[in-house]
Amino acid sequence: MADEPIPELGDKTPLQAADTPAIDWIGGAGRTGMLYTIPPGYAPGSEVAHLSLLGYNLPDVFEGRGTLEAASMGVNLEDGDMAMRCNLICIQDGIIKNHSAGHISDEEAFDIIKSLNDKLGTESIHFYPGVSYRHLLVIKSGNKHLRCTPPHDVPGTPFKNVLVKATEPTAEDTAALLNKLILESQELLKEHPVNIKRMNEGKDPANSIWPWSAGYRPAMEPLSKKYGIKKGAVISAVDLIRGIGIYAGLEPIHVEGATGLYDTNYEGKAQAAINALQGDYDFVFLHVEASDEAGHEGDYNLKVKTIENLDHRICKPIIDATLKMKEPVTIALLPDHPTPCRLRTHSAAPVPFAIFRPGERPDRVPRFDEEVAQFGMYGTLTKDQFMRALFQI
Repeated sequence: MADEPIPELGDKTPLQAADTPAIDWIGGAGRTGMLYTIPPGYAPGSEVAHLSLLGYNLPDVFEGRGTLEAASMGVNLEDGDMAMRCNLICIQDGIIKNHSAGHISDEEAFDIIKSLNDKLGTESIHFYPGVSYRHLLVIKSGNKHLRCTPPHDVPGTPFKNVLVKATEPTAEDTAALLNKLILESQELLKEHPVNIKRMNEGKDPANSIWPWSAGYRPAMEPLSKKYGIKKGAVISAVDLIRGIGIYAGLEPIHVEGATGLYDTNYEGKAQAAINALQGDYDFVFLHVEASDEAGHEGDYNLKVKTIENLDHRICKPIIDATLKMKEPVTIALLPDHPTPCRLRTHSAAPVPFAIFRPGERPDRVPRFDEEVAQFGMYGTLTKDQFMRALFQI
């Protein structure tokens, strides 16, 4: 939800423009600061940001987005398996129109991915359906030394300008295979019944795959060993975040109606977190994707709305419930990275964070946003410093 000042919002960020009494309560009753979640040399993606904010050293554990999503989807990666995120995207007149095929539904996407696997899949190539536009491609004996462009970074760009390239000679064959699959998918999807129906309804077709973020199975130390967590849970509609949680030793909690978009089941996510804390979980990692998607669309009014939904429908009920619990509950709030509406993609700027701990004297920051958090008592943190502050290590 972090952003930049927007002229149409009176030079406020969406977070500043939104009505956020609960979020501001966390900032005012807690202690604040800024956190760099994107280490130098890494692209500002959600996989990098989430691993970083959870305290992992990226060079030790980073194996791309696809491997993390594979864990969430129950896809077991064997030695030599290369996993990649595989978007369904919309290309118009050779130009990448959007990264999400107009936020295609799960049901429509399932039919398309099944068709692609039937026609393009082999013993060494397999497509797995995920959620909406986010899917998985696994290639046996693939070489991960590739330069792949995330499609949400390049809307409006000719797709041929950002095809896969090898970064080492040994990966040339893998790069050529992936580009061949992209072009073949475009031919297959031209007349797919799902796309014909979508176009007749005035919707964007899912007329190309776009594989990116390649890697192998990662080895991650569970958070229980890093921070002494007894039992933790992850709540997210996004396979990437659930996969990170699974590798981190957290149990995924499924919430009916959680979509990864701005129409997600906010109340269901909040109640799932409350139930977990009232049960035998002592750590809950709750993720909401809605503001990120609004940023990718460049829709600042929608982004304000998603932040207000986060405030009213998640933060407030969680605050109200946890303050009544017998055991004190610490609440931390932060974005994973900025997604400025102006850029329509991620940036590597630091994000604001707040940590509320019952009985702890707050700092003098009265609310929560990108500007005031710079004056919080934590200052600007990097690497695992946020998690160490959260667990008072």
